[in-house]
Amino acid sequence: MTDITASPSAWRDFLAQQGAQFDDQGQDVLGFGAVAPQSLESFVAPLTDLGLIAATGEEAAAFLHGQLTNDVQHLTADAARLAGYCSPKGRLLATLLMWRDEAGIFLQLPRALQPAIQKRLQMFILRAKAKLADVSAERAALGLVGPAAANGLAEWFPVLPAAPYDKVDNSHGTLIRMADAAGSPRYQWIAAVDTLSTAWPKLVQHLKPTATMAWRLTDIRAGVPGILAATQEQFVPQMINFELIGGVNFKKGCYPGQEIVARSQYLGKLKRRTLLATIASAGARAGDEVFAAADPGQPCGMVVNAEPLDQDHALALVEMKLAAADDTVHLGAAGGPALHFHDLPYELADPQ
Repeated sequence: MTDITASPSAWRDFLAQQGAQFDDQGQDVLGFGAVAPQSLESFVAPLTDLGLIAATGEEAAAFLHGQLTNDVQHLTADAARLAGYCSPKGRLLATLLMWRDEAGIFLQLPRALQPAIQKRLQMFILRAKAKLADVSAERAALGLVGPAAANGLAEWFPVLPAAPYDKVDNSHGTLIRMADAAGSPRYQWIAAVDTLSTAWPKLVQHLKPTATMAWRLTDIRAGVPGILAATQEQFVPQMINFELIGGVNFKKGCYPGQEIVARSQYLGKLKRRTLLATIASAGARAGDEVFAAADPGQPCGMVVNAEPLDQDHALALVEMKLAAADDTVHLGAAGGPALHFHDLPYELADPQ
């Protein structure tokens, strides 16, 4: 693997010098000023909440292929893929973004989950010729969103990845086109800390620097869910629409929970899905339960991801019984803040 060295705090220290304010854990960038991140059309956000695992060795692809919900063996150098890591019961422990280059295969996931997920994967390597390493300090990530993103990136990536999950690599790092959000293109630039530190002053001439949560808000708008600590082992992939956005390959071989995931796919019409909703509470969080007025005694679903839109509202992805979507649905209790549902950017198709 390429020898890229950086201290664990090098990227955070650089961002602090640029005016970034961090949360109490030093993980999320809260902003670079008074501008509300929700209001920005074109922005760049440090993705300091994400960790990165590198898998190397001649059997790394085969090993991961037997652990994840998507095809790793046929992952090409010009593409990225979503994938899930399930328990033996088919419940998601993590959702990942994966790609490969000449150095190895990379798994990106929330930094808070990474140590435990990496340790769990390590347990199953056994005699496989594969190694896992935490490279979060070596390769930082930026999220770039909006019409101005192409101009901001042009100096380093003259040709941009054309479609979602296309990927371009060069000496400046890895650029992945992510799913569009509300018609706006989104990109992740993953590179050495020195590279992104050098590029930052020019990027912010085109794109407004803003909070990490602004990127997560665009994930929600794009209908792309992410498993967090509060929602581990709560959902099979179809419950969060994961197969609809390319996160599950039903033709690949076995992986933990594969039989249950396959059974969920082929039993017919799915009764639970994840919907896009505005919640009349800025305090909505992943793992919060939601209740339908017609059946107030038991929850009809759970918040998968949520981020504040303003002081009084949050945008959320909510997993729930589809039958309850026509009812009045509330956060926390039948009399709690109301949910207002919106169309997702993709169709909620039934299994074929």
